[in-house]
Amino acid sequence: MARKAPESPFVPKLSQSESKAETVSRIAMSMIESDTVSRDAKIARLRQARLAREAAESAAAPAPTKPARRTVKR
Repeated sequence: MARKAPESPFVPKLSQSESKAETVSRIAMSMIESDTVSRDAKIARLRQARLAREAAESAAAPAPTKPARRTVKR
């Protein structure tokens, strides 16, 4: 993690390990963010496709009818 800047006009320079950690963290966060955005877009696209398919199926399918009762001989 990065160090907090002290209350002075001079900005402290990060050590080599801190700067590498900051770079890795920034890259990882950007990758996670891009994955989240693409996942949300995919979910929205699939939801729209499912709703359209369900609407088409319900409009095309006739209402179910009861089968005729058969009489039983005794």
